[in-house]
Amino acid sequence: MVAAAQRGDVEALTALVDGSYPHVHRFAHTLCATPQDAEDAAQEALIILYRKIGMLRASGALASWMFRIVRNECLRRSRALLRRGPAEEPGRLGTSGRGDAFGGATRSAEEDVLLRLEAERVAAAVAALPDDQRQVLVMRDIQGLPGRTVADRLGLSNAAMKSRLHRARSTVREALRGESVRDEGSRR
Repeated sequence: MVAAAQRGDVEALTALVDGSYPHVHRFAHTLCATPQDAEDAAQEALIILYRKIGMLRASGALASWMFRIVRNECLRRSRALLRRGPAEEPGRLGTSGRGDAFGGATRSAEEDVLLRLEAERVAAAVAALPDDQRQVLVMRDIQGLPGRTVADRLGLSNAAMKSRLHRARSTVREALRGESVRDEGSRR
């Protein structure tokens, strides 16, 4: 079916997209923080499948290719949330009123690069978390949802949500500390 879709067979391509959707959607829900992000990531993966199936070199690699697209899309969305911050999300009210992370009205190019690098480090540490911990951390700390809302949306008790959040924060903190120690060692 993959080979036929690569040759331009519309029926094969349609069957491939329809057959892939449940698996891609389920996988997106395990990686993305919100159901909306999961739906968007799954749709993006299917659009890419539809447009770029001809670029796939080995027909047996379809599943790994699709899952990689979903993973990258979920990571991209998490990074965007980290850059924006919860107060700047569309539909949310208020900002810190301080200008920027350094307390001024504008940032220098160097400060901008440092902030971007730090955001990438944090995003990588968050992405490395187990799914259950990542979902709680993103919903609570990045999206700024109240703890009770996070627990309800994930079908957890408040205590279980707090436990996962604590483990996630500790794991991210340790990952960032470990990276800082490695960076210091490489500078010497």
